[in-house]
Amino acid sequence: MQALILAAGMGRRLGEKTRNNTKCMIEVNGIKLIDRVLGQLKSQKIDRVVIVAGYCRESLMEYVGDSYEGIPINWVINPIYDKTNNIYSLALAKDELVKDDTLLIESDLIFDDTMFDMILSDPYPNLALVAKYETWMDGTMVRIDGDNNIVNFVPKKAFNYDEVDTYYKTVNIYKFSREFCENVYVPFLDAYCKVMGNNEYYEQVLRVITLLEGANLKALPVGNKRWYEIDDIQDLDIAEALFAEGADRMKRYFARYGGYWRFPQLLDFCYLVNPYFPPKRMKDELRANFDVLLTEYPSGMRVNSMLAGKYFGVSSNYIVVGNGAAELIKSLTEIGITGKIGIVYPTFEEYPNRKNAVDIIPFFPVKPDWQYDADDLMRFYDDKPIEALLLVNPDNPTGNYIAKNDVMRLVEWCKKRSVILVLDESFVDFSDNWESNSMLCNSILEQHPNLIVVKSISKSYGVPGLRLGVMASGNVELISSMKKNVAIWNINSFAEFYMQIFNKYERQYHEACSRFVEERKRFEDRLKQVPHLRVLPSQANFFTCVIEGKYTSTELTKLLLSKYEILIKDGETKKGMQGTNTVRIAIRGKVDNDRLCDVLFEIFS
Repeated sequence: MQALILAAGMGRRLGEKTRNNTKCMIEVNGIKLIDRVLGQLKSQKIDRVVIVAGYCRESLMEYVGDSYEGIPINWVINPIYDKTNNIYSLALAKDELVKDDTLLIESDLIFDDTMFDMILSDPYPNLALVAKYETWMDGTMVRIDGDNNIVNFVPKKAFNYDEVDTYYKTVNIYKFSREFCENVYVPFLDAYCKVMGNNEYYEQVLRVITLLEGANLKALPVGNKRWYEIDDIQDLDIAEALFAEGADRMKRYFARYGGYWRFPQLLDFCYLVNPYFPPKRMKDELRANFDVLLTEYPSGMRVNSMLAGKYFGVSSNYIVVGNGAAELIKSLTEIGITGKIGIVYPTFEEYPNRKNAVDIIPFFPVKPDWQYDADDLMRFYDDKPIEALLLVNPDNPTGNYIAKNDVMRLVEWCKKRSVILVLDESFVDFSDNWESNSMLCNSILEQHPNLIVVKSISKSYGVPGLRLGVMASGNVELISSMKKNVAIWNINSFAEFYMQIFNKYERQYHEACSRFVEERKRFEDRLKQVPHLRVLPSQANFFTCVIEGKYTSTELTKLLLSKYEILIKDGETKKGMQGTNTVRIAIRGKVDNDRLCDVLFEIFS
């Protein structure tokens, strides 16, 4: 068995990374792609390697040489790499193809070591590794039948988004027998190049072959095995996260702050959203209006304030819409709170990150499991010179909850001391009897202009991709100033349309919240059965859990990510939780929650 690596391309989309290097010389986590693949081939006892080089071939040939740890390296040169595509590179190596069974590999790939094991151990002689289509994939697709025969290659021009459920992406690793190359592929390759020219792709030849009866080319799906094709800087960044190890991998994932749809195998128990909303019909309505929303400007702040007011049943003069609550938090801490602020720790870090440390007077709960109530806060801050007090209720990350009547007492206490109470109730719709727990209503805001209510629509309404949040207060001067402080078009047309149609789906939202409360209770009961895990009570859409033995919180977080592709939040990253061996686990739907529980039982039992 021999391997043939196509490495002639210029890799223009990688910019500076390939200014003086071909793509396979790029490093992923400190290892060059060419070193990685040659090392993988060595472990398979490949007899020899043929590399087709073109762009920057001198440096590549000097680096690799004529052998790699005893494996002979043969070179084929493509002198017109800048005027041809990979069909020409492969045609130049046709004499090599017919010498032995061949692994055909493109040089811009990074993939799990076991993928060579898969394709080489399979007895079928002519195989293509394929992966079920996912949104990040680009390039040649195939269709396969029930026996894994490739029935068609789908080029980019023929790609149809209505048919993606039937597509598999070629991983660009193939196994061909010598007989197949000599009697089928090379003759067709010659003919295709003569007719169609050299600016094509070798998959086009395979497409023609699959249309013949008895083509005998099969697909081998790779399942959940890791692989990535590196065409640009973003691909490189994703590959480095995907193939990092241990603490480095965890660090790279958390540094992304989301965007995990690029990692479809990842099960995200870190970010906090409603698993039961929006309903399918609402999504269908958004899809039906996609073309208009994509090509039209959104309205300005006046209209969107009116929509938000309708959404929550408050005066448009009392409410400002943000590109997520984070935008409004930034604006509030810049123009609305200029003095010292009281903050309960641990907390949602966006608030303290927007203030100087000298302006924060922290409160650390002394009761077990970070519990505290309104009286604890009033006693602690009674003699403290604060301009504002932050209350996240239910709290993030502890899930601590203060009942509405006690929050009202805190509002009155703050009012007497001319203190602003910033009440972040982004998680209040997850609490028991949630319909009556919110402070976001006209009468409360009118009577208490010292109250500022913050709400993230992303979390409880399950639409983090829309980036929506609101802030409301009876202090109309503050709200007016904040409206002027943010950009006139600070939300997009999709977010605006979502607010416009929400009220049609209010009944479904109530049903979703009720379903969530039921699932939280069921999930809590299962988590409590996991050995070495103590689950703290929560009125939010997550649980903070204390690990009592066997693993540290960091070890468990790393293990879940590296072995099971599950992401949770390590309490070590939270001020006020260091050294407490805690993790935060989001509450998802039943299937995902049970998957996590099964894994935790496996780990701790």
